[in-house]
Amino acid sequence: MITLGIDTSSDVVAGVARDGLVLAAGVVADRRAHAEQLMPLVRAQLAEAGLTLADVGSIAVGVGPGPFTGLRVGVVTATTLGAVLDRPVRGVCSLDAVAAAWTDAPEEFVVVSDARRHEVYWARYADGRRVTGPFVTPASQVPDLPLAGPGATLVRSAVAGPAAIDAGVLAAAASGLPDEGLEPLYLRRPDAEVSTKRKSTIVQPRLAFGGRR
Repeated sequence: MITLGIDTSSDVVAGVARDGLVLAAGVVADRRAHAEQLMPLVRAQLAEAGLTLADVGSIAVGVGPGPFTGLRVGVVTATTLGAVLDRPVRGVCSLDAVAAAWTDAPEEFVVVSDARRHEVYWARYADGRRVTGPFVTPASQVPDLPLAGPGATLVRSAVAGPAAIDAGVLAAAASGLPDEGLEPLYLRRPDAEVSTKRKSTIVQPRLAFGGRR
């Protein structure tokens, strides 16, 4: 089974695995060009593995937590590919993918990513499994445990585990990670929201002052 892994919760990453073995993995370290960079990266990783989209048997996508704009690009791309190719799509917590890549992890640790606005996303792990989280809080509220993840340096300078999401590992480990569904884990509301206030279409008359009409 060929599995394609995609994640845009931080950088743009894509990878390919066959039956749990990583074949290729790549990253574009640009957090402002997810839509432009994702599909070229997907095709490049498939080509590196000597494959095409037609060879993909399943798709794994990181559903966050992550910022609204970038995260939805990966989720929408994965679900669209799944519909077009008629392949199953599995959503996994992006922090779980980092934990899965930490082969010599301590008994307890925390995976962190950047939530911006002086906050971080984080989850706590024991024996490689997530036991609490994900949360979005100030960095000061992250437990004092060994750190991993793309936002770990926002908590402390010493990072013990993987500092990035590896989409090859995501693809290889997806079947053994908790199924989070395909609803993005934003954890907080987007900045732009649809107004619920009704606007009047009645033109208000102008009042004349000073004795003139």
